[in-house]
Amino acid sequence: MPASPSGLHISQAAKVIFIDKAGPTAIDGQLNQPSDSDTVNSQQPKQEKFHSQPIPTGNSYGKATGGKVSDPFESQLRISRNDNQRDKRFDSFKTWSGKLERQLSNLRGKPQEPDLEANDCHSAETETVPAVDRYFDALEGPELDTLRATEVSVLPEDKKWPFLLRFPISSFGMCLGVSSQAILWKTLAISPSMSFLHVSLTVNFILWCISLALMATISLIYSLKIIFYFETVRREYHHPIRVNFFFAPWIACLFLVLGLPPSVAVNIHAALWYVCMAPIFCLELKIYGQWMSGGQRRLSKVANPSNHLSIVGNFVGALLGASMGLKEGPIFFFAVGLAHYTVLFVTLYQRLPTNETLPKDLHPVFFLFVAAPSVACMAWAKINGDFDYGSRIAYFIAMFLYASLAVRINFFRGFRFSLAWWAYTFPMTGASVATIRYSMEVTNVLTRSLSVGLSAISTLTVTALLVFTIIHAFILHDLFPNDISIAITWKRPKFNKKLAHLRSASSDMKDIEASLPKNNPELEL
Repeated sequence: MPASPSGLHISQAAKVIFIDKAGPTAIDGQLNQPSDSDTVNSQQPKQEKFHSQPIPTGNSYGKATGGKVSDPFESQLRISRNDNQRDKRFDSFKTWSGKLERQLSNLRGKPQEPDLEANDCHSAETETVPAVDRYFDALEGPELDTLRATEVSVLPEDKKWPFLLRFPISSFGMCLGVSSQAILWKTLAISPSMSFLHVSLTVNFILWCISLALMATISLIYSLKIIFYFETVRREYHHPIRVNFFFAPWIACLFLVLGLPPSVAVNIHAALWYVCMAPIFCLELKIYGQWMSGGQRRLSKVANPSNHLSIVGNFVGALLGASMGLKEGPIFFFAVGLAHYTVLFVTLYQRLPTNETLPKDLHPVFFLFVAAPSVACMAWAKINGDFDYGSRIAYFIAMFLYASLAVRINFFRGFRFSLAWWAYTFPMTGASVATIRYSMEVTNVLTRSLSVGLSAISTLTVTALLVFTIIHAFILHDLFPNDISIAITWKRPKFNKKLAHLRSASSDMKDIEASLPKNNPELEL
């Protein structure tokens, strides 16, 4: 038998094509040998040998075939190889589970067959969004971004994921940090109590332009993520901590309007305020309703310091609306924010047994406690027209919380840097701006010194974060690691105890290998 089913007819085709040039002896060495039918019938037949012949390529083959003959098997094999080289494990996280990509491939003339094995493996894990309990069971850490040893990831952990999959919603925290600095330097330049510093408005204009460019860039990238990886966005929205960062883009827009240079902010139409506050209002209807419903996302279960992001938007909106001359709208959002901030503050202070999200050690996320009262005191002063007792009560609450965190600064060591830290800088900036506003009412050496000191701390913190961000982005190349928090399974995996044991053993082996000295001649045998 021939070595392949197509070996016989290929050799015959080669004889026909190249018969004129090489002759039959050059093509098949067995053709000119004599054969005797009697000998064949009397003796035992010997096993025939087939010698494979090279298929000519290049110009000779093109001339022989007239340039019109192509091997369909070779082209099909090339297409299948290219299709197999593409990693399909990420298709289930794409919009419509990769259907859009297959349609684009069909339009380019490269039809792709659906990968039934990949769909069977991932459909059950990605079509159903994990419940809140699964996030608490599968993840750990103050930001719920670390996979437990007893869990497995839906996506490969040993491979770098596509960039859009690794781009989290918490990236908008950079916009909050930089845009709040623009507000700070604007306040330093126009406040009468800070006139001795002689701060120029040029700093405010430069920071505002940087904030605008940063906001446009991050918004564009996350919009692409929504288009191509909508399933990932869904999982971020159901994450008990990431869901609060969906308020960050709209709060950053409010900061951009508040930080407008005086030369630009001449006449701001009130419609801009309604455009920015409409998404915040819709998100609050959803989030606050879940807090009250008593289901899996009740406040006593999902309460964590990042919930302040869903509260502070009310006070920032009230401050901007009152600055534009609006009345009813700012009071409405101030009342809503005050009611829910009181409930959230009490819930976080109690640390109910059902709330497992708060870490035992301190973390920069705790600075969000300072954000709401700092902005609330300025918002009420703008609504009421005076920095009265209500504003001062909110300001003093913010200062006490700030001081209680500042004296425990040593507990903030040893935490892994993440982009979410940017969101924790604007509370410090808010406290600085509130202090400057308070110094305008109570002007003395203490209030002025406190304003300068808090402003310096805020600016240095943002500068340090900027340096860390540049180092992790361009030197260490780990600014956007694999986002494990969106790749958990929707149910607890089997053999989780054995998996934890294997992971701990592998980590111990890595530690031992790292501790061994390199290039040691005694160890080289």
